[in-house]
Amino acid sequence: MGVSKLDILYRRLLLTKLFIRGWGRPEDLKRLFEFRKMIGNRERCQNLVSSDYPVHIDKVEEQSDCKILDGHFVSPMAHYVPGIMPIESVVARFQFIVPKEWNSRYRPVCIHLAGTGDHHYWRRRTLMARPMIKEARMASLLLENPYYGCRKPKDQVRSSLKNVSDLFVMGGALILESAALLHWLEREGYGPLGMTGISMGGHMASLAVSNWPKPMPLIPCLSWSTASGVFTTGVLSKSINWRELEKQYYTQTVYEEEIIHMLEYCGTDSFKMGHEFMNHLPSNADKLTNLNLVSRTLNLDMTDQVVSPKDAKCHKSGKTSISAPSNGQLLQDTAKMECLNQTLSTNKSWFASYNPQSFHLLNREQRRSNRQKESLIFMKGVMDECTHVANFSVPVDPSLIIVVQAKEDAYIPRTGVRSLQEIWPGCEIRYLEGGHISAYLFKQGLFRQAIYDAFERFLHKYAN
Repeated sequence: MGVSKLDILYRRLLLTKLFIRGWGRPEDLKRLFEFRKMIGNRERCQNLVSSDYPVHIDKVEEQSDCKILDGHFVSPMAHYVPGIMPIESVVARFQFIVPKEWNSRYRPVCIHLAGTGDHHYWRRRTLMARPMIKEARMASLLLENPYYGCRKPKDQVRSSLKNVSDLFVMGGALILESAALLHWLEREGYGPLGMTGISMGGHMASLAVSNWPKPMPLIPCLSWSTASGVFTTGVLSKSINWRELEKQYYTQTVYEEEIIHMLEYCGTDSFKMGHEFMNHLPSNADKLTNLNLVSRTLNLDMTDQVVSPKDAKCHKSGKTSISAPSNGQLLQDTAKMECLNQTLSTNKSWFASYNPQSFHLLNREQRRSNRQKESLIFMKGVMDECTHVANFSVPVDPSLIIVVQAKEDAYIPRTGVRSLQEIWPGCEIRYLEGGHISAYLFKQGLFRQAIYDAFERFLHKYAN
């Protein structure tokens, strides 16, 4: 299956760059990776936000068919990782759209998390919440993302996060903030409760539900199992400030010598390939008795004997031409994307276990020529660490999950990464024709139908 030309064209029209300041402070990345290990475990995470966590309503607006409540609360993230959030993002803000009449004795509420670029509430309120009031008498709670809308730092340009670490702060905050809102909704007598989101919002909703200790409808739209492909092979990778990332990775050894060792494996395929690579690496390589061999390895020379026969076959078939996102062409061919992910996973394992002292003996020119590839490998590693759903608990009841995907999505690559059906056995995947942008513009009705179906499934299975 190819990728949508509309997705590619739309991305080219946007000139803003992501991560203009780089990876973020190494100390922040270390704290975030440690915190990820905590929130990745539902048993540990469910005690982080108390059932009586304070939530405040600031304004109530009466309309003909609904009430709109605006509220706020302090993000629990500010308590557990102090100083990690910009001051503007510490206070979480939300809007709650409630129908004046319900269809039954139940009072269903769906929390909608924002996708990339979805500031404030207007878009979600107009395209999802108001139609859901009319179609199903279902309430919607719209949580504003950290770094967006009223929570946007003053020096941030539109939706362009300044650091890679900002995305991980956003994710951790949304997990805890969603828990606070779910507790509040339960206290107020609403239910059943569910979560959804489009694109990044769908992925954040997936992480939030994985930490909720009860069965819950989950409807992630236009998202998949990890964000690593989004930022390494998807069209969004062309918007990244790779030059600054490469420079920081090259000049600050902490990324290579310390942080990369904190990254956890989260896929059987990459784990297997990493061991296969090490088994084929000559025993004298760590002594640098063969600099040419090591340099060819760093250059991802797939024809060398240190690479597994499977990967070598991939190279010989002409499918491993790696185009770095900063200046290459979009990897549209499925086989190319598979081979790129194999290469990234293999080399990540090699970097994590190779002797750093030997590595530093490589001359400056060789290292400079590999900065781009090393940065790409590191990006895949940190994104998998903090966004791969396999690094989080499986939701309590995966049968309540309905995933809506676009067949030709160029933003969310599915090739070469683990399937959600493998990670969440029993979930349902619905595929739409077209790409990311066309689905967002014209398929909102199908997103809403998936929400209604998931809630009906919950009532059929768990209603008293």
